[in-house]
Amino acid sequence: MAKIKKVVLAYSGGLDTSVIIPWLKEHYDGCEVIACCADVGQGDELDAVHDKALKSGASKVYIADLKEEFLKEYVWPTLKAGAVYEDKYLLGTSFARPIIAKKLVEIAKQEGADAIAHGATGKGNDQVRFELTVKALAPNITLIAPWREWDLDSRSAEIEYAKKHGIPIATENKTYSMDRNIWHLSHEGSDLEDPANEPHNSMFLISKAPEDAKDEPEYVTIDFEKGEPVAVNGKKMDPVALLTELNEIGARNGVGIVDICENRLVGMKSRGVYENPGGSILYYAHRELEYLCLDRMTFHFKQHVAVRFGELVYDGMWFCQLREALSAFVDSTQQTVTGTVKLKLYKGNIISAGSKSPYSLYSQEFVTFEHDDVYNQADATGFINLFGLPLKVRALMQEKTQK
Repeated sequence: MAKIKKVVLAYSGGLDTSVIIPWLKEHYDGCEVIACCADVGQGDELDAVHDKALKSGASKVYIADLKEEFLKEYVWPTLKAGAVYEDKYLLGTSFARPIIAKKLVEIAKQEGADAIAHGATGKGNDQVRFELTVKALAPNITLIAPWREWDLDSRSAEIEYAKKHGIPIATENKTYSMDRNIWHLSHEGSDLEDPANEPHNSMFLISKAPEDAKDEPEYVTIDFEKGEPVAVNGKKMDPVALLTELNEIGARNGVGIVDICENRLVGMKSRGVYENPGGSILYYAHRELEYLCLDRMTFHFKQHVAVRFGELVYDGMWFCQLREALSAFVDSTQQTVTGTVKLKLYKGNIISAGSKSPYSLYSQEFVTFEHDDVYNQADATGFINLFGLPLKVRALMQEKTQK
């Protein structure tokens, strides 16, 4: 083992990261372990997490409230890009990892640590997301991934190790592997590992199942300024309060449940079920406003950008030059994406109910079926003749060669 004196660990308070603390000290010659718990809105009792880290052997514990930075610097840029992975996944885990890893780097530099460790497994995407961020921000620091080194190959082996080392173990036995933050809740494993199985309604911890939602539709309005949400139902809110409000509204209407068998970066398919009530509302509303405010060429090109942007975020490439360049393009397109969108929510459905913007490119004067004085319909004849000229020339050629 390399000589490591001090390690900063991404700590969640769960079994894996609690076991990692004594394992690091044991396998790296009694190194000091500093635990860092990033609060991105997962709802944990952070005082309990702090105490558990110390009881597990950490010399120091940092609790970092990153919720507002998470939304403003990671979620909103992705929302403005319209980025969705494989048409369904709203990237809830993906864009949380770079901000967590960035905080690990900050603490490692502050503490003079030799290494950064995480509890991601060797099968998943998170190991890539954590480590690429560290490489981008602290290229010379050592990375430690215990799941790729140790011989604890099962939950029961970890529990046995924890008992042997006096680590407090939660008695709760979760059915699913879950990741939660203010943006989403994911479910994987157990019966979901068979894509033929329908998710049980009892699994949902945030959203009502659509059939259990109320029988009357609920209307909600969202105000945007330059592509970023700023108000709900006419009330200005900070990002955390705004998303919290939309999560509650969406959840009681059964909105935002996504079931996908996605392609992991590491080569295998993975079945996940996500609860994204507030995020689904925001994506829908933002797109409705772009329909009004972006011209055809920009809107269509931005659709291509959204796909690539989503892949970069999913792959852990947040701090790469291309993502930064694409964000610059997106920000340029968002200068006029300001206005209000009204939506109707009903039993899992999001339905458009009207949009308005001072920068709307929609002109009733031009598009009306009634009399107008601004559009000469005869102009379309020349346009069609020129636009269709390649088709006509090809057809004439085919006629000639077939004789």
